Amino acid sequence: MDLLNTLVDKGLRRELPTREEALAVLATSDDDLLDVVAAAGKVRRQWFGRRVKLNYLVNLKSGLCPEDCSYCSQRLGSKAEILKYTWLKPDEASQAAAAGVAGGAKRVCLVASGRGPTDRDVDRVSKTIEAIKEQNEGVEVCACLGLLSDGQAERLRSAGADAYNHNLNTSEGTYGDITTTHTYADRVETVHQAQAAGLSACSGLIAGMGESDADLIDVVFSLRELDPDSVPVNFLIPFEGTPLAKEWNLTPQRCLRILAMVRFVCPDVEVRLAGGREVHLRSMQPLALHLVNSIFLGDYLTSEGQAGQADLDMIADAGFEVEGAETTTLPTHRARQGGGCGSHEGGCAPCGDTPGETAAASPEAPAARTDLVAVRRRGAGTDLAPNA
Repeated sequence: MDLLNTLVDKGLRRELPTREEALAVLATSDDDLLDVVAAAGKVRRQWFGRRVKLNYLVNLKSGLCPEDCSYCSQRLGSKAEILKYTWLKPDEASQAAAAGVAGGAKRVCLVASGRGPTDRDVDRVSKTIEAIKEQNEGVEVCACLGLLSDGQAERLRSAGADAYNHNLNTSEGTYGDITTTHTYADRVETVHQAQAAGLSACSGLIAGMGESDADLIDVVFSLRELDPDSVPVNFLIPFEGTPLAKEWNLTPQRCLRILAMVRFVCPDVEVRLAGGREVHLRSMQPLALHLVNSIFLGDYLTSEGQAGQADLDMIADAGFEVEGAETTTLPTHRARQGGGCGSHEGGCAPCGDTPGETAAASPEAPAARTDLVAVRRRGAGTDLAPNA
């Protein structure tokens, strides 16, 4: 297929595809799916070999968020029956992180619900970062605390944080349909603050919220321009009790096409398969390892993932290897430049005009698999052992 040959060549050169080419990936048929995976896999292996980076989430504060993000089980007015608790103490968070590190995680992601941290919250998280670093030599720590105020990114960096996560989630044009209590521009500004402070930026998206193919292209091209080091791709977990509980729009094949498109647009960035993979990819998760080079180990913020050992077995069985602490995740040119989403000489190519929707609609929506959505009842904030 000429399209795939072109995309592989561009990916190996770190050159941005056109919007039309990216849309064409999403429009490919199921008959061509393995060819798409194989093509994107060549780009993935060029920059990351067969390594898979493991990340581990610690939910520092769960539920009771004042923001109204429609996809989130912790949102204002959520009726989802999730765990709710206030801040973990630094030693509790460090203990939770140690379970993930023992399971092979190279990065610990510290997450707290809320619009953004107060200065007191930053002090609290800083102590947690220091405790984790003291007990786990060489581990990376990424903070995800919401919108940042002036100076907070620098304080987190001084405490030892390596990265900061703040996702764009969806396209600028549709953002107001998903969230009304803050703006898309607020999210972009927080990522810029993290980058200016010397933190590695982590910013990604959520697919499956009813968006069009053009919306997906918009957000991924915006991420390319924003230039993060890590791009997590989440697939909506339709929690009962949230506004998007009925949005079951994804199939395993659709998820793989989305991941392939992200890899072609950001060829040398850490593409992370994040929340919802067990729910939507199901038995096809191993194929996704040919597209992504990073996953979360074990459970998520408010939902359970598959057993940590099952993740490790899947990686080994698919012919991949867990990335060790002594290995630098990013390719040399990105590590040397301190980040970037594959910019080539002269900067990113222009995105071009916005084409219309090209993917054919599915004849009928996939059946809702509510049986696969399991609320987290173990690990941080409970007396039960974590899944790692």
